[in-house]
Amino acid sequence: MSLSFEGRVALVTGAGGGLGKEYALAFASRGASVVVNDLGVDTKGGGRSSAAADKVVEEIRAKGGKAVANYDSVEDGEKLIQSALDAFGRIDVLVNNAGILRDRSFARTSDLDWDLIHRVHLRGSFLVTRAAWNHMKKQNFGRIIMTASAAGIYGNFGQANYSAAKLGLLGLANTLAIEGRKYNIHCNTIAPVAGSRLTETVMPPDLVASLKPEYVAPLVLWLCHEQCQENGGLFEAGAGWIGKLRWERTEGRIVRQRNKPMTPEGVRDQWDAICDFENATKPANVQESLHSVVSVLSQVESDGEVGANPAAAAASGATGSGFNPADAIGQKLPSTSFSFTSNQCILYALGVGMSTKDPDSLRFLYEGHQDFSCLPTFGVILSQATIMGGGLSSIPGLSIDFTQVLHGEQYLELYKPLPTAGTLTSETTVADILDKGSGAVILLDVNTYNGDKLVCYNQFSVFVVGAGRFGGKRSSDKSKAPLPAPKRAPDAVVIESTTRDQAALYRLSGDWNPLHIDPGFAAMGGFKAPILHGLCSFGFAARHVLKRFADNDPAKFKAIKVRFAKPVFPGQSLQTEMWKEGSRIHIQCKVKETGDVALAGGYVDLHGTSEASPEILPQGGGLQSDLVFAEIGRRVKGLGSELVKKVNAVFGWEITKDGEKAAEWTIDLKNGSGSVLRGPPGGKVDVTFTLSDEDFMEVVTGKLQPQKAFFSGKLKVRGNIMLSQKLEVILKDYAKL
Repeated sequence: MSLSFEGRVALVTGAGGGLGKEYALAFASRGASVVVNDLGVDTKGGGRSSAAADKVVEEIRAKGGKAVANYDSVEDGEKLIQSALDAFGRIDVLVNNAGILRDRSFARTSDLDWDLIHRVHLRGSFLVTRAAWNHMKKQNFGRIIMTASAAGIYGNFGQANYSAAKLGLLGLANTLAIEGRKYNIHCNTIAPVAGSRLTETVMPPDLVASLKPEYVAPLVLWLCHEQCQENGGLFEAGAGWIGKLRWERTEGRIVRQRNKPMTPEGVRDQWDAICDFENATKPANVQESLHSVVSVLSQVESDGEVGANPAAAAASGATGSGFNPADAIGQKLPSTSFSFTSNQCILYALGVGMSTKDPDSLRFLYEGHQDFSCLPTFGVILSQATIMGGGLSSIPGLSIDFTQVLHGEQYLELYKPLPTAGTLTSETTVADILDKGSGAVILLDVNTYNGDKLVCYNQFSVFVVGAGRFGGKRSSDKSKAPLPAPKRAPDAVVIESTTRDQAALYRLSGDWNPLHIDPGFAAMGGFKAPILHGLCSFGFAARHVLKRFADNDPAKFKAIKVRFAKPVFPGQSLQTEMWKEGSRIHIQCKVKETGDVALAGGYVDLHGTSEASPEILPQGGGLQSDLVFAEIGRRVKGLGSELVKKVNAVFGWEITKDGEKAAEWTIDLKNGSGSVLRGPPGGKVDVTFTLSDEDFMEVVTGKLQPQKAFFSGKLKVRGNIMLSQKLEVILKDYAKL
């Protein structure tokens, strides 16, 4: 079936001759409406004429096609796109083809020689593409071609200005391919070899004549068709031949050791290995490049010796003969030990959000406290050296590309409260390997001992992207599986803000991955800023359960399981939702600002909890608002005098359900030390609020602003309406469940 461009609008820059003309004619012959742009200058950018574009338009129209001419410079990108919109109402395809030459040896290149080339090739392509971008986004379709050159890819004598601009176009195209992907905007780069006004200055006449532009045009048309899903590719084409290019990188060598200076002599001594392409890898994106570097940092921080990059060494293939689960299952990793004092326990507690603002936190922050304890989730710190140290690379049958390794899930179980100081030893076993199709899941069981006594058990679920389809099983009875949350409103919710420095603080507990601290590394990983450690969010969620359901007593903590779903940025707020079912507390942790689920399928198992906790169980038919009022009441007991001074008012609340009044509450922050009572007020109330149970919870969790609730009719107010401004004090600061 032939490829049709009926209904599509294509703009080709520099279309008055050569390749651009051939593209315009080809698009038009297949039904596209074409904007033929050409400024009519000579090869060096001099002169100006409309004749070239007009001739191409005439030829298209003579064959029954649709075309208009445009004579603007590509530096006037908006005008080019407006021509397409005025003539045809849309823009679907953009081929950035316009170009000039000002060849000089580098020493003779003037500022004008440099600037003119960049203005036309790089800046011009940027301006025209930017003008088209939002139109393509709105219609959820766009195809863009950037025109590079062999001179840009490989370099060429006398073309320093041209080479720099052409390779710059490749970088621009690669980024547009990433940013446009979700809008169905694809951007590819071609490096054509064809006879034209530009190539006739550097090629023999007979070669120019044989390298016809029509041998390149079919590639451009395919890349611009809606059926083509190629995105971010680089292609050389000429004489009917087409080839795709990609990067290749040597295995490389690590030439430094922890706490030792890196020297030029060390680089010199490893130079042959650094440049050896024998076991080359082919990184395809910034993430793969970043993960490779991170894996090196992990090895160096664990006192690794000078040697091959562990990521690159394994990248020869995660499937096939290099990945044999049968050989790996049951294998043991090298033992690790972890020595710590109370300092590390306190530093970890601070890293997962504990603060002296909460008196209940002091037992985890002050070594002189009579009940000084270690947070239960410190157990992951005891065993993480096993993973951070690159021990997986020593296991037969696990030839892994460490740039593709992700931490998928975590399970921790304590057999006794953790000591606050000591030296503990961890033993790690490959428990199982699962085939998930798109990747493999490696289950690592880590038992941590204090002497000969088992203290805790961790299961790390490690996902290796691209290592699946080896014919293995998809599930395992050895896996500590995540569990879905109950399909009802949560029994308790805690919203707590992280700080801008949360990741910087947490990393001091031993996870030195620069993805969590270095903006440059984060950008290479595709993030707008450094992200919070998943295990930091893990610690926050565990704290919330411990406080709400276990009286902050670490002896009641048994186990925790989570799946890491979405990243969290330092400074964002974590919203932990909790459902109590016996001694198991199901948890889900969201980013409050975005609603994204960061921790999914989680639960915490506790020792010795009752089936019902009077303080948090809803009353009156299961109203969720009862949880909030109970929490306000609990906090008023400790902070009542302070609140009375700050608020000085009596608030009445009427909570409705299904249109009927379901509960009344009185919050007295005017008399004595304050009180919160269920039932109708016993005295004068300054202001009364009426709203539904559901809307009340929306207000408390920050999803609905009180002002918006009022103006939309969801919140009704009687009495001194100005006191509604005090709502923020009550709901924001004291109603966090």
